[in-house]
Amino acid sequence: MSIQHVFAMFGATILVPILTGYPVSVAIFASGVGTLIYVFCTKRKVPVYLGSSFAYIAAVIYAVQAMGGDISAAQTGLVLVGLVYVAVALIIKVVGKDWIDKILPPIVIGPMIAVIGLGLAGSAISNAGFVKGGEFNGIVVAILTFLTAAFISTKAKGFFKIIPFLCAIVVGYFFAWLLPTLGFGPAIIDFSAFETASFFQVPEFAFPFALGDFKQYDLYFGPETLAMLPVAIVTISEHIGDHTVLGKICGKNFLKDPGLDRTLMGDGIATAVSGFIGGPANTTYGENTGVIGMTKIGSVYVIMGAAVIAIVLSFSGYVSAAIQTIPNCVLGGMGIMLYGVIASNGLRVLVDNQVDFSQQRNLIIASAMLVIGLGGAVFPLGEVAELSGTALAAIVGVVLNLILPAADAEHEVEL
Repeated sequence: MSIQHVFAMFGATILVPILTGYPVSVAIFASGVGTLIYVFCTKRKVPVYLGSSFAYIAAVIYAVQAMGGDISAAQTGLVLVGLVYVAVALIIKVVGKDWIDKILPPIVIGPMIAVIGLGLAGSAISNAGFVKGGEFNGIVVAILTFLTAAFISTKAKGFFKIIPFLCAIVVGYFFAWLLPTLGFGPAIIDFSAFETASFFQVPEFAFPFALGDFKQYDLYFGPETLAMLPVAIVTISEHIGDHTVLGKICGKNFLKDPGLDRTLMGDGIATAVSGFIGGPANTTYGENTGVIGMTKIGSVYVIMGAAVIAIVLSFSGYVSAAIQTIPNCVLGGMGIMLYGVIASNGLRVLVDNQVDFSQQRNLIIASAMLVIGLGGAVFPLGEVAELSGTALAAIVGVVLNLILPAADAEHEVEL
């Protein structure tokens, strides 16, 4: 069960360092260590896996370019972002948590969850090959992967029923190898990762001091560093949304127990540690939330097992290379189900709480959140930061819920 969580997070976790130039091994190591830090901070109550954050890609690239290739501003900025999380967590601890229900009622939570899932739909479709010019054999593999997970989830008995994702990966990988071998289309699996792999390798860490042969950077607090901090507004909003989704799937309220202060604390310390050792920012992963939604197994110890496996993998060149060879079409087939599960839980929140859409305020809030969250809306916060997607939709929903007048049955008009 832990292994399938590793498969779920791996593709996105290694994509961030590839795009920003970070060592992949450090990103994998930081995700495992960060997850264990988070689990400790939340008193082993929340089954969350932390992986590389996409929100800081633009800010990191800008900071590195502005420093002429020096990573000092980027890494210092990520450490400070983690400390911002910690500061917000401490404020919440002092102020209290009762405000959460007021700003996040079901009419805000439901569309927020739907946006999180549907916002990832494009990635799943693209990976699966359901696009103009997509390879037919890749599409077939994606379909077989999806159907394997679907049938195992609904028809399997015993242990297999709780590892549909892992089974689907194995089946999809097999057909991705078999179809080109039989002459159906071009090769799907790229084995080039093995060419530079070794049995044992130490992650390419970087520290703000001299340590052996590891790369060194300086703690730098100039404008290139400070420009990264506004991005924390985005990721804190996403943090709340992801924990709301997971809470609904698990039937718990993680924002109250162990509390938003503890979840933010864990996320923040994990990001600060990752930045300190030369890795990317960490964030909660919807892919792993989707696995929990499919399997109904929300065990923190399964997540801890995945974290330990990730740490081991970061030192194993061949194993990391093998996982990197999993083709996009296989991940896309799984993504269709995983992201759909998340979005469907948003609809479930609205249904379970009997949200009345004959009330105009509810229609307006949900409509605005869905259109803004899925329509590609962007609200700039300077040169390197912006509000978009889930974060922007969540803020719009919270604001509308607070300023629109409460429903008055006498003034409601049936559409």
